[in-house]
Parts: sequence; structure tokens; C-alpha cells
Amino acid sequence: MRLLLVDDHPLIREGLTRALQAEFPGSTCVAASTVAEALALVQVETFPTIILDLSLPGRDGLELLREIKDRSPLSRVLIHTMHPEEQFGVRALRSGADGYITKDRPVEELLAAVRRLNLGGRYITASLAERLLDVVARGNPEDLMQGLSDREHQILRMIVHGSTITEIGEELHLSVKTISTYRSRILEKLSLRTTADLIRFGVEHKLS
Repeated sequence: MRLLLVDDHPLIREGLTRALQAEFPGSTCVAASTVAEALALVQVETFPTIILDLSLPGRDGLELLREIKDRSPLSRVLIHTMHPEEQFGVRALRSGADGYITKDRPVEELLAAVRRLNLGGRYITASLAERLLDVVARGNPEDLMQGLSDREHQILRMIVHGSTITEIGEELHLSVKTISTYRSRILEKLSLRTTADLIRFGVEHKLS
């Protein structure tokens, strides 16, 4: 079994590589620490299972997930992230993820998730499954943030973390006018009025 592990933290890469090779004797775990490395690897090889962190510098994690699935549609992707599933779980699954697990879960659970994906299954927690069922049953998302596009969600997180409109534009290579338009759309969709309201909303929803 060949796995691709994408994470920018060396200790996490080293620890997970040892755990995976011990659990799956004879397996090969290829590690990537950057977006560029990950995309280059999936361009030339299909990995049956990919473990992907959503928090990589220089690129929105969900955008990277979609690009990986576009380049390597046969790969099964397990999101392994510090972000709580109520923030990103449903959104990640909609973007093509085959599983979602947070980094505070025991390593044994991660190994079980990898085993399930490698057998062609999916892995989500009971609480995330309940959220998915609730979304389907209601016909519209319970969480207001699910109504935001991925770009709007990204910009909301950046605002909550204190970035100015100018700083966001520079990082995303978009004009200040475009970022301001996104901000206005976010305010409208969340029924809020000011940037301070957005920050309070973000803190309440654990985006800070």
C-alpha cells in the first residue's frame, strides 16, 4: 500500500509515518510538506489513500482538496486537521473528501480510518454523520456558514483572524474592490451589518 501524507508539520509527518508503517507492514508512506509538492506527486502517481491537512500555507485547503480530486480521481482523501468538524466537516465532504478526522483524535482512530478508506469505504464520526442527515432532512443547512461559498468562507476566516481588506486582497491576489464585494455578500448572507459583527460571529462559531 502506498499512501501520501500532506502536512507541513515535520513532527506530525514523522510520527504518522512511523505509525502507518507499523500498522501496515510493507507499506510506503510518501510525505509532502507543501501544496506544490503534493500536486506534483499526484500529477505523476495515483495514491490509493491520501491524508491531507487543510491548513497548508499559501493555499485554501478546500481548493487544494478539489484540485487533488481533479488530478487523481481514484485517490481516496482523508482530511486530518485541527479544525473542528462543525466548521469544515460537511463542507469538506461536499468538496470530495472521503473521510474527516481531527488531530485531537487518538492515532488508533486515524489508522482505522485509513484502513476503511483503503478498502473503498468512507470514514466520518457519528456526530458528523448526524449533521449530514440533518442537512438532508431539513433541505437546507442548519449552519448559516454552509450558505457561504468556499471563497466567502475563507475570507470570513481571514477577517475573524484580524486581516484587513487590503491584506486579504494581497494574500489572495484579488483587488480591494473584489474583497469588499465578498465582505458585503458575507454580511448579507449572515444577516449582519458590520465587520465587528462578523468577528463576533466568527468567535461564536470557533473560527478564531
